[in-house]
Parts: sequence; C-alpha cells; structure tokens
Amino acid sequence: MTQDERRRIIPLAIRAALASVAMACFLLALKGFAAWHTGSVAMLGSLADTGLDLLASLVTLYGVRVAATPADQDHRFGHGKAEALAALFQVALITASAAGIAWRAIMALGSETKTQDADFGIVVSVVAIAATVVLLWYQRRIIRETGSVAIMADNVHYQSDVLLNGSVILALVLDQFVGWHGADPVMGIAIALWLAWGAFQASSNAIDQLMDKEWSDDQRAAFLDVAARQDGIRGIHDFRTRRSGSHDFAQFHMEVDRNLTVSAAHEIVERVEKSLRQTFPKVEVLIHLDPEGHVDTDNPLVEADVTPHWFGKRVGH
Repeated sequence: MTQDERRRIIPLAIRAALASVAMACFLLALKGFAAWHTGSVAMLGSLADTGLDLLASLVTLYGVRVAATPADQDHRFGHGKAEALAALFQVALITASAAGIAWRAIMALGSETKTQDADFGIVVSVVAIAATVVLLWYQRRIIRETGSVAIMADNVHYQSDVLLNGSVILALVLDQFVGWHGADPVMGIAIALWLAWGAFQASSNAIDQLMDKEWSDDQRAAFLDVAARQDGIRGIHDFRTRRSGSHDFAQFHMEVDRNLTVSAAHEIVERVEKSLRQTFPKVEVLIHLDPEGHVDTDNPLVEADVTPHWFGKRVGH
C-alpha cells in the first residue's frame, strides 16, 4: 500500500469505526432503559450484546489505528497481533455475560414474574434494527473503498444484532400477546448460547493468529503458483505462512542453479518478489536463496514440502 493510499484509506476506516462506537452507545442507553422498564430477560440479553458491541467497536477502532502504525524498531513485523490479544479479552467478557444471562433466564423459567409493556420493548427493538441496518449500509460503503479487514469483521458482528433484536420482539409478543410466559427466558437462553458461540469463534481466530497458524491449502497453492511461474527457479522449500491482524507474511527458501553469479541469482529473487507483490499486495515476503540441491535440515516439515512434486506437476502440465 502506497503512502497516498494509506492517507486516504485510514481516515475512512477510522470514521467507520467511530460511527460504530457512536451507534453502540446510543443503543446501549436505549436498551438499558427498555430492559429496566420491561423486565425482559431477552431484552437484557440484547442489552448485554450491545454492550459487547460497544467493546468490539472500541477494539475495532483501536485495531484500525494500530494497523495504521508502521513497523518500528521494537516491532519490525508491525503491531497486528495486538488485535488478537484484544479479541481474547473480549472473549472473556462475552463468556461471562453469556453465563450471567443464561443463569438469570434459567431462574426466570420457574418464576411467576411477567414482562411489562411489550409495546415499548418492541418499539425499542424496531428502532435498534433500523439503526443497525443504517450502520451496516455505511460500513459496507467504507469496506468497498478501503478493503479494511477490521471494519469487515465489525460489519459481520453487527449483522447478528438484527437477529437478536428480532428474537426480543418474538419473545415479548409470545409472552404478553400469546400468553406463553416461558418464551422470554427461553429466548434469553438462546441469546446466551448465541453469545457463547460467538465467543468460541472469536477465540479460535485469535488463537490461530497468536499461534501463527498456516494459511489454508488453497491460499498456499495460489501463492506458490505465482512464485513458481518465474524462470530460473529450480525448487522451493521451507514455505511458511502466517497472519498477524490484517497483514499476511510468507517466507520460503528458493533454489537456483548453483553456477549462477550472485548478481544473476539476485535478479531472479527480485523478479519473484515483484510478481508476488503485484498479485498479493498485502503479503510481506521473505525469500532465502539456496543453490540447487542444498539441504538445510532433515526436518520433514520444511525440506521438500513443496518440491519436487510441485515443480514436477508444473513440468508435466
């Protein structure tokens, strides 16, 4: 990404993150009053989810600002993993909230306490749905212009709010208009399970980043296909990949004719790097040059993990 692109994109992404924070604050105040006024467990669950939305939006804002910070002397690979650490903090809060909502809902199943003023609760939920739809529309505009991964993740998170607010409306209707007084705590339990599932997914993604999980097989194959097209390459091994925030990293050992001069071998490396940058502009690539046939280690995970079968397949094709 060029400096001009960075100066144009980062402010847009920050504005989208600030809009998300502002919307979450508005909905938190509105649902807080509605949960107190109606006594609905489902509304309480929706309130908790909005509180987590606010936290997620703040983390997204932080993540976007961190992503704008270039690598420095102490963090030469950038600051991307701060997002994963923040995500694990969110997971702890989400799990605690889900447990609290589930416990309150279970206790309400055996209680005679009824919800109050369903009309008000339904109006609040409809307003929340409308506000969320407007935010989703604005975020998608920013995503099209910036391609921000952080805003994209926030957009996916807010999509679930439409379903959660709809479940609150259903719970209030069934409880007060249909007479099924167990509907509200049942919906509260459903929301708690939804939050717990979201926490599990968030923790899985965060742990994958912190543990430097490899790209998918399709991503690795696409990357290698571009690298292997360049003339002069005799083999690739020790191909390793990882993701840190919105940045991807790839490194590999590239074999060339052992009789080439240093200058000629360097030209091949530069040609490969240029081709990879054009196709994968967000990937930082590190290439180690080896003479053909050189063996670095007997570790089966890194030696011959790409060749000879990859280049044999290309030659056959």
